[in-house]
Amino acid sequence: MKLGLTLGYSGAGVAFDFGLVQEAERLGYDSVWTAEAWGSDAVSPLAWAGALTSRIRLGTAIMQLPGRSPANTAMTAMTLDALSGGRFILGLGTSGPQVVEGWHGVPWDRPLGWMREYITIVRAVLAREAPLVFEGERYQVPYRGPGSKGYGKPLKSILHGRKDIPIWTGAMAPGGQELAGELADGVLLTCMHPERHDVVGDRLAKGAARSGRSLDGFEVAPTVAVTVGDDLERCRAPLRQQLCLYIGGMGAKDKNFYADYVSAVGFHDEVDQVRAAWFGGDRARALASVTDTMIDTFYLIGPPDRIRDHFQRWKQSAATTLVVGAAQPEAIRLIAELNG
Repeated sequence: MKLGLTLGYSGAGVAFDFGLVQEAERLGYDSVWTAEAWGSDAVSPLAWAGALTSRIRLGTAIMQLPGRSPANTAMTAMTLDALSGGRFILGLGTSGPQVVEGWHGVPWDRPLGWMREYITIVRAVLAREAPLVFEGERYQVPYRGPGSKGYGKPLKSILHGRKDIPIWTGAMAPGGQELAGELADGVLLTCMHPERHDVVGDRLAKGAARSGRSLDGFEVAPTVAVTVGDDLERCRAPLRQQLCLYIGGMGAKDKNFYADYVSAVGFHDEVDQVRAAWFGGDRARALASVTDTMIDTFYLIGPPDRIRDHFQRWKQSAATTLVVGAAQPEAIRLIAELNG
């Protein structure tokens, strides 16, 4: 199993621990990942990390589809890949309706079709087999619709980039995981039950069968928060809040893919309790409904010996890259030691 390190996205002030990235590279980590929500973007800090390192791969988890045209994303991917010596991994995701409509100001409509068209266009740009021409429901290149001047012409990238830049998709929804199995090179998971790969694996296999491809070499990359400490409750507290937010506050009341996944892997009653309390306005009860077992399933916390015992489940899981979420140097060192 390979190891990755996530830097996530920044808070009110731009602050990333690039020293941690350099330490991860020294320890043999395979990749470092950045993210974006509605603040810092995913690409700028990744470029900075690339300039400070020489080997570790550079991934976006994720670049939001509504924030960039497919052609612009392909341009960015080729440029950063070339500058870093072929180290870039393009992680893509639609994000959710709150961000898509509330921040980017475009409709969150047919996300699977959107992703399909997006990947198809990006791959066509990278391939440079012909000038770009695409006719889809969301994208038309060259554009000839309302407001067009009619001057658009098919273009081929000036830059000769790497044609096989890997594309991974962030997907917690069943349909998104099927699409990843069909079209992508890997899937990025916000959380994963290490002993219930069947839930995701069956969907990936269904998508792969649809396109007649093998999943050999396909990457399954869950993010796993790691906190080293003797006080278990103190270690659990921020992760309890995070899991509560994902289950209760992400998505809509009638559709939350994070909640659906956590329910599908064995926590149906707990998810119902969290959501009932959340939508009833009782955030304290919602938080209390996130059990220690749930936290210990999705994350690695506690003293080193405890993490060592729990880490065995991940080594035996279907994860091919474990993306470590940690701010402690001792945490990333411990995981490197346990994985070695």
